[in-house]
Formats: sequence, C-alpha cells, structure tokens
Amino acid sequence: MNFAKFAFTDGIKALQEQYGSRDSYARMESYSDKDGLTEAEEMFIESRDSFYMASIGENNYPYIQHRGGPAGFIKVINNRTIGVVDFKGNKQFISVGNINAHKQVSLFLMDYPHKTRLKIYADARIVDIKDDPALFGLLDPADYKHTPERMMIFDVKAFDWNCPQHITPRYTADEIKQAFAPQNEYVLKLEYELEKLKKQLNTSA
Repeated sequence: MNFAKFAFTDGIKALQEQYGSRDSYARMESYSDKDGLTEAEEMFIESRDSFYMASIGENNYPYIQHRGGPAGFIKVINNRTIGVVDFKGNKQFISVGNINAHKQVSLFLMDYPHKTRLKIYADARIVDIKDDPALFGLLDPADYKHTPERMMIFDVKAFDWNCPQHITPRYTADEIKQAFAPQNEYVLKLEYELEKLKKQLNTSA
C-alpha cells in the first residue's frame, strides 16, 4: 500500500523532476510501504460523518460526490476494506453507474476542525443487501433515519495523510455547542446569582 508508488506515474515523476521535488518524493517511495490500514486510520475513518468520492464515468470524466451520515457510518471491515450503506437519494445513480463501469475511485475524508485529511485509492464494488445480509448488519447505521438501497464496498489500494496547509477549520453545530457549553453554563450561573441578589435586595428594601 505504497501511496507514492501507486500515485506517481511517469508523467507525474517528470513534473516532479522539472520542479525540483523528485528527490524527496523518491525517498518517500522507498520507505512508505504500509501493510493495510493501521489503528490510526481505522479510528479516523470510523469517526467521520462524511466523505468525498471521485468516480469515473463512461464518458471518461470524473464525478465527485459528497456522502454523509451519522458519525461512524463508514465501517472498517478489515485493514484493507471499508464499506458504507448507500442511502436512498435523488435516484440519479451517477456514482453507482460509474462504479459499475469503472471500479477505480478516490476517497477524501476530512476533519476540518483539526485540519486533517486522509486520501484513499480504492476499487469499489456494489453489493445488493439481500446478497449479504450479515455484511448489511455490520454496515447499517440502524439508529439513523434512512432508507438503505445497497452497499458500497471499497478495497483499499493505497492511502496517505495530506498536509494541513490551506484547510480552513469548520465546525458542526454540535461541535460549536460543545465548545460553548462551559461558557453557557457560566452565564447561567451568573444569571442565577444575579436573580438571587435581586431577591435579597427586594426583601431588604
């Protein structure tokens, strides 16, 4: 699972040579072999509530789709395979059709607050729910409101962590609520103390 060897084609290597980065990336190719996903990648993947997927259409153009769900809806099946349940959507079936035509996909998983991203090359396949109910039982986020239509399984070919440069931190409503919880609690305490003092002043007046 050497991402550099997988991603750096001859044309890309020529550009690296032209712009002076080839030596450092050649060293990366020599030491970046990984025997599947590690615990760090697995924990990161299973804590995400969304990801971006690029697939290739029969017209040979790429298509990028955002997929979301509850935190943990992306499941690690083993250290070389991850999967999701495909929820009912707008019935365009662009990604599904692309995968049926070209199994090669690229995934981007983002953690905006920590300016972290994991990029994955994978071969994707569509699995009908009725064909593997045990796998569906593993992947289905039962507590989340959704209509499952099929499963998408990704056989990981290579992965790498991207640098944090130029990632703008963004926060969900729940993350903002959690961040301000101590301040809100402090404000409530002050308001309580203020009302208590008002009552004491009224009583003594």
